[in-house]
Amino acid sequence: VQLQASGGGLVQAGGSLRLSCAASGGTFSSYGMGWFRQSPGKEREFVAGIIWSGGTTYYLNSVKGRFTISRDYAKNTLSLLMNSLKPEDTAVYYCNLHVTGAGGSVNDYWGQGTQVTVLQ
Repeated sequence: VQLQASGGGLVQAGGSLRLSCAASGGTFSSYGMGWFRQSPGKEREFVAGIIWSGGTTYYLNSVKGRFTISRDYAKNTLSLLMNSLKPEDTAVYYCNLHVTGAGGSVNDYWGQGTQVTVLQ
């Protein structure tokens, strides 16, 4: 499985960015995808997620109303639209594929990370 993330960059506070993640190399029957982020000195945290088949979404409280996660089912592509960005959103953002298998097994796959920097 390969996850290729793109779309990070430098933006002023209040601006917008869109992250994308292209997934390839696997076929799964039950999985979700999402975005995590990690800033220096902090643990990686969940930002947003989506159940691939049903489309149910989940968000970190601090990004609700500002970030929107979506997927292109046909292209196996995940997106995160980030509006009203704040300096505290600065971090490396990672794309995640979370697979639930038979018997309750769980596997997580990660993309390479893309830097998002929000200036005051």
